Amino acid sequence: MEKIDNLDKKILSILSKNARIPFKDVAAECNVSRAAIHQRVQRLIENDVITGSGFDVNPKSLGYNTCTYVGITLERGSMYREVVKQLELIPEIVECHFTTGPYTMLVKLFARDNEQLMQLINAQLQEIPGVAATETLISLEQSIKREIPVVFKDLEE
Repeated sequence: MEKIDNLDKKILSILSKNARIPFKDVAAECNVSRAAIHQRVQRLIENDVITGSGFDVNPKSLGYNTCTYVGITLERGSMYREVVKQLELIPEIVECHFTTGPYTMLVKLFARDNEQLMQLINAQLQEIPGVAATETLISLEQSIKREIPVVFKDLEE
């Protein structure tokens, strides 16, 4: 991965607060040209520093009222990739992590209600070959959601 300098960090800091800000405004704040910002952002995308952009859709607005984390224990950790292929077929799963600790995997999913959640766990997750056990944790409220802070030295130095 290419080294990220202070200008890159300043650009990332600005964009992480508002991804929709016009490049001309980023350029003005960084005291560089709009073309320089465009080139920098393109390089950051190509180097997988910026990994996405878009809008966050509130799942509740689509009728998904239950946010759940499910710890999955596999028969063998080596089954992880095959299980992930099956999990990818379940659209309600929005994140999947291979973890240390009491679970082999941790997934985040959204369900419309407890009835659908039970169906997802009993009829889909627990039926995947290699899944030995699941433990369900229902999120009552999301209190914090943010990007990792971008720390940089002042460009004036």
